[in-house]
Formats: sequence, C-alpha cells, structure tokens
Amino acid sequence: MTPPRIALLMGSKNDYEVMRKAEETLAELGIASDTRVISAHRTPGRLTAFLADAPARGIEAVICGAGGAAHLAGVTAAHTLLP
Repeated sequence: MTPPRIALLMGSKNDYEVMRKAEETLAELGIASDTRVISAHRTPGRLTAFLADAPARGIEAVICGAGGAAHLAGVTAAHTLLP
C-alpha cells in the first residue's frame, strides 16, 4: 500500500459527499490520500496532533472541506506549513 500524500479533512461526516469527489479524483490520478473527519470546533486537539506528525507520515498537502464554515481550513493553516 502506498503511503498517503494528501490529507482530505472535513469538519463532519455530512461533508463526505462533496469530499468523496476529491478522494475519487486523487485515486484516479494514482495519488494516495488519507480522508478523515476532524472538527476544528469539537476536536481541536485531534486536529493539531494530526497536523503535527503529518509531514513525517508523508503528507505533502492538505485539502479541507467544512460545509459553510472556513474554520477548519483556517485552523489547519495556522498549525502547519503544508499547502
């Protein structure tokens, strides 16, 4: 199994229907991804822990999706240098 290069993060499982398309497109391009539900509001510690070791796990970029709020993307950008 190829280690994931892209992290796909969403604020709730309700966002998966939209984020699934990104996951499928990455798979079609042969790019491994790691898709997770991590809320910047409900589980901020989980988000910062995930981001802290993401580069060591081979993650090269993060794609965030969170309904109508930009909090997940903003908090993610505040805690990593990954694009």
